[in-house]
Amino acid sequence: MKKSLFALAAVLAATGAVHAQTTDTLKKIKDSGVVTMGVRESSGLSYTLGDGKYVGFHIDVCTKVIADVEKQLGRKIETKYQPVTSQNRIPLVQNGTVDIECGSTTNNATRQKDVAFAVTTFVEEVRIAVKANSGINNIGQLTGKTVATTTGTTSVQTLRKHERANGVDFKELYGKDHADSFLLLESGRADAFVMDGSILASNIAKSKNPADFKIVGEVLSVEPIAIMLRKDDPAFKKAVDDSIKAQIKSGDMAKTYDKWFLQPIPPAGAKVGLPVSDATKAAWANPNDKPMEDYAAKK
Repeated sequence: MKKSLFALAAVLAATGAVHAQTTDTLKKIKDSGVVTMGVRESSGLSYTLGDGKYVGFHIDVCTKVIADVEKQLGRKIETKYQPVTSQNRIPLVQNGTVDIECGSTTNNATRQKDVAFAVTTFVEEVRIAVKANSGINNIGQLTGKTVATTTGTTSVQTLRKHERANGVDFKELYGKDHADSFLLLESGRADAFVMDGSILASNIAKSKNPADFKIVGEVLSVEPIAIMLRKDDPAFKKAVDDSIKAQIKSGDMAKTYDKWFLQPIPPAGAKVGLPVSDATKAAWANPNDKPMEDYAAKK
């Protein structure tokens, strides 16, 4: 009996040691000299220009975070980029492939069971994008229409909730990523694309004919967007949070926002034209990592 108890204790101790290693991100980065940033191909906050180059609001924020971590660790850190999707981003953070996910992930209570989030950097409003000549102006006019959204996103649940609440009956079509979902709208296979406003605005700005599209209707959901980290790693979360808070306090965060949403952006030099919202300003004024359920409760 004693032997079996000792064996069980040994297994538990080993498991704890492995868990400690996997959640000590600062040590992992310091020992390897490398940090792996999770990036998106076609998000409004993180997207690719091709040839392994990634840009966007969250890329800039994370790059500054990594520079601050470099100072804290006292050594040069190489940044490696790991493209992630809506479906695999959480598992890749959990298993250690990605150290800091800098895409466009909503912080919600369900996800907080699996991962941690830094303080909110952007408060998103889920909206509807349509062709400018469609005649569609609100969710009630989607009855009998085909609506695109992206697999693995919170907008899927938002869409179904509003479908039930508003008594509208539409066909759902899922893109594998945001570019794919926008293509469904652009090609006419979908009548509308429901997603985060920044993603809609960014994809419209980067399209061949931005004037052909418009964002319409009521705000379907208010969601805090945050940088995603491994769970149970308070030292790394503090390092990331401290950097973000410093960026907010210095005014760098507002400058980064202006750069990506109010100025011409690559590759075509189009303007997204999305002024900073009152909800985002409030999140910057009182940095927190509250999930979207807290925002829904305030409405």
